[in-house]
Amino acid sequence: MSALPDELPRAPRDHAGTALAAGAGVLLGSLALDPVFAARNWVPPVVLVVAAVTLGGIALRAGFSRLLDQRGPGSGLLGALGRVAVPLGQLLLVLVVLGRVFAPDHLLLGLLPTPGSIADLAGVLADGVDEIAEQATPALPLDGLVALTTLFVALVALAADLLAVPARQPALGGLGLLVLYCVPVSTVTGSVAFLSFAGPACGFAVLLWADQRGRLVDSARGGSGSPLGTATLPALRVGVIALVAGVVLPVFVPTLAEGSLASGIGGSGTGNGLGSSLDPVAEMAGQLNRPEPMDLLQVDASVEDLGYLRAVSLDEYGDNGWHMSNLDGEESIADDPTLAPLPGDEPRREVRAQVTVLGHDDQFLPVAYAPQRVEVAGGDDRSWRFDQAGTTIYGRDVTTGGATYEFSAEEPEPTVADLEAAPELAADDPMLRYVELPTVAPSVTDLAADLTADAGTPYDRVRAVLSHFTDPANRFVYSLSTTPGTTGDDLVDFLRLKRGYCEQYAGAMAVLVRAAGVPARVVLGYTPGQVQSDGSRLVTTDDAHAWVEAWFAGVGWIPFDPTPIAADRAVTLPWAPRTVIPADTTAEPTAPNAGVPVPAGPTATIDRDDQYVPIDVEALQDERSLAPWYAGAGGAVVLLGLLAAPGVLRRRARRRRLADGSAGALWEELLASTADLGVDVPVTGTTRQVARELAEWLSGTEPAAVPAVRVLALAQERAVYGPPASAGADPGSATALRTVRRALLRRASRGQRLRAALWPASTLAEVTGWLTAHTPRRLRAA
Repeated sequence: MSALPDELPRAPRDHAGTALAAGAGVLLGSLALDPVFAARNWVPPVVLVVAAVTLGGIALRAGFSRLLDQRGPGSGLLGALGRVAVPLGQLLLVLVVLGRVFAPDHLLLGLLPTPGSIADLAGVLADGVDEIAEQATPALPLDGLVALTTLFVALVALAADLLAVPARQPALGGLGLLVLYCVPVSTVTGSVAFLSFAGPACGFAVLLWADQRGRLVDSARGGSGSPLGTATLPALRVGVIALVAGVVLPVFVPTLAEGSLASGIGGSGTGNGLGSSLDPVAEMAGQLNRPEPMDLLQVDASVEDLGYLRAVSLDEYGDNGWHMSNLDGEESIADDPTLAPLPGDEPRREVRAQVTVLGHDDQFLPVAYAPQRVEVAGGDDRSWRFDQAGTTIYGRDVTTGGATYEFSAEEPEPTVADLEAAPELAADDPMLRYVELPTVAPSVTDLAADLTADAGTPYDRVRAVLSHFTDPANRFVYSLSTTPGTTGDDLVDFLRLKRGYCEQYAGAMAVLVRAAGVPARVVLGYTPGQVQSDGSRLVTTDDAHAWVEAWFAGVGWIPFDPTPIAADRAVTLPWAPRTVIPADTTAEPTAPNAGVPVPAGPTATIDRDDQYVPIDVEALQDERSLAPWYAGAGGAVVLLGLLAAPGVLRRRARRRRLADGSAGALWEELLASTADLGVDVPVTGTTRQVARELAEWLSGTEPAAVPAVRVLALAQERAVYGPPASAGADPGSATALRTVRRALLRRASRGQRLRAALWPASTLAEVTGWLTAHTPRRLRAA
């Protein structure tokens, strides 16, 4: 040969078509994320960023190819530069898309990134990390979370593009689609959605089609296969077979339920069926602890009869009790001049207060209902967010510990007439989401129907349910311990045994109110505490409490309290007066080892005696379930096993052939080695033709290997055409094979050697051939 290339020969590929197939596969695979979000706002930026990676890669490679054609021989440095510059250019395009969509304020010419825009984008991505902790699936498509998702899909698209075009292994992009599929499997509660599987399955079929078509195109252009025009049909056949198999086989294969890899993640408390969690991602566990009262807050208010101090609302009821839905707060309280305006001309009063935190340390900031303005001393306002739906103020990487803050609020003061006049909600009213209930016991719905049978208005129905708990004739008892029920349903047991604490009262009333068709939610927070000598109020752990808020059209959320707490702790509610208020709520000692929800994080909880329980964070962290870590480690091991499998199979095949030692086995190993390293030899030619071309190719730099090639070729010819005795093992042929293989490895680049070791083409071809051979004849002929 006259001139040797800088690296082993590579057959040409349809780079643009392969890249487009990889991009289409990733877009289809990203459909797995659909059940993760509550709306499809995430789709446009994901489509845009995948298009940027795919089309940008095509354009950049085309540009470098043209430069290489113009430079001609000796342009190896430019080729190496292109291999590095293309992915870097694609990353730059990803940055452009992310900046334009999520942080456009400081872009140069409205498009190019600047240090300021990069800092803005980093802030959005940091918000996304926090939003992951604050959201359950289906998650709200907030900017930070969508930006993280877009970046994640962009990296998968970039990996798939690199595997498809430079590495010439499009099928390996299926690993990225597997990662996309694992997102809903590990975060969404419920059975696996068909779209979550069908999207990646179709994407993988496209990648398999691209891989098969590329190999057939290479073969056709090399003159050793079908014409180029006929290469598409077999490739399409492989893709369709893979898709059909992927859709049909899971029907017969047991699968994990979605969310099973992330037990306890996603916002569902795991309390006692009426339980609640102040931490939306905490798994509830622990035991009752009754410490001495602990001072939490000192409140200097503008009114003498201060109402409840709300911390958080629990607006979703499921199999594990009441829990918080997603927190929606993309702006800090400093950027919102009026946080929670009341609707219409509802009667209200202004409440202002200055709060000094004593022992309180929580993610949620206790304030009066309908806060209008909140100022945290020390410039921490920007770390606090406001969730409009839940009327909740919560911290981003900050807690109330040691803080001082002021708030102004507008507490609603409706009259009974105002509430009686509130109409029924229209069928399309968005507040009907607060009426949703899972399937509950018939005894619960029957009770709600009986209580509200004669109630004509939503307010009458709420009062009827409230009276069921507060009427002495019904003999409900406030108790720090409860008698175990026998039904297995905590709600049914509480309504039957009529014995419990504030969480059970509030949780049960909210369920009955919803069953009666009125929006309701459970609220956790504090009663206003005791008046001190200086006129301020001291809120302690004894004041931790749970109550109910019901929604009335034109009025808003109005509190109702079914728990029979002491008169000095109760909040006066003129629209919901109590029949009897006990003088004391002290009950008998709690049963030993009685279970109670305790969140696995630095937050308050309402326990069975309505007291705040300080959390030993370090101890709880030590006791935290290791199941998610085990699941993650197991997934990583499986993924590494899949990545290593082709290389392991290839090494086993090499050892088997060398142990066999026959001429046929050694010749087969020689052809496999050339395929792994990308040497373009006519594998469909005769033994002599293959040996001649390989010897010519090696003669320039590895002349010592040429005789070894001839030894292997002659041994193979004797084994095929000679007497049977000549087909046995030949030590000289084994030595010749090692000589040729070492020469091939020396000629190969580092990248080619790495691909040959990890993802050998010969093994992948064998797997494809096995699948084709075991495909039913009718499918192959389709």
